[in-house]
Amino acid sequence: MKLDPRTIAALAEHLESCEREARDTPKITDEYPQMDWDDAYAIQNEIRRRKIARGHRVIGLKAGLTSHAKMKQMGVTTPVFGFMADNHAVPEGGECRLAELIHPKVEPEIAFVTRSALRGPGCHIGAVLAATDFVLPGIEVIDSRYRDFKFDLKSVVADNTSAARFVIGGRARPASEIDLRTVGVVLEKNGEPVAFGAGAAVLGHPAAAIAMLANHLGAHGEEIPAGTLILSGGITEAVAVKAGDAVTLKVQGMGSVGLRFV
Repeated sequence: MKLDPRTIAALAEHLESCEREARDTPKITDEYPQMDWDDAYAIQNEIRRRKIARGHRVIGLKAGLTSHAKMKQMGVTTPVFGFMADNHAVPEGGECRLAELIHPKVEPEIAFVTRSALRGPGCHIGAVLAATDFVLPGIEVIDSRYRDFKFDLKSVVADNTSAARFVIGGRARPASEIDLRTVGVVLEKNGEPVAFGAGAAVLGHPAAAIAMLANHLGAHGEEIPAGTLILSGGITEAVAVKAGDAVTLKVQGMGSVGLRFV
């Protein structure tokens, strides 16, 4: 690590304050170009500690920048991982308040729920599918705290991978009943299709993102517990939204899920 504990705590407070107050900031590597991966995840972990200390619960995990479309859109080459807190959850068909966000975008995802723990190193797609209880459609609302959505990989890791809101719903299906590589998705905004894709856009198979997350945690002596909700990453490029927009995700064989922005 390149940063001292006091700096890590101060950066976590800064980024979380930006999230809570819906205000943007230049990316933190502008001021701390020397920070490394351990620093970035340490800042994210301090943000998680701060939320828990205020009474929030961590209710899920997420992989980010897992599709080639997203990597190209954001100018990065490696997936990243974060967490979701209880205040990030939106009920199916519910409202997402834009006043609480900075510059939100939506992306379609496949959500996994585990029935048994997953631990790396050596976790692979087969182990993920064997440990999965069911999969279902999900929409993630990402909202980078960085000005103009401009960041590098370490900055976005520190910012909890732009986590903001999410909704899951549709028809839960056993992973064995769905070919997650070829399953098609359509993202609609106000009834008009705006993005199309298939599960293979996420690292060739959405379960690959879950395996990479397990291996990432395993390198730090952690695991994905049984019963964990995990968003496997955006299948398409992210789509900007504004007040009055209604967004719906339709997933082949898994129904649909949606939310509204007010």
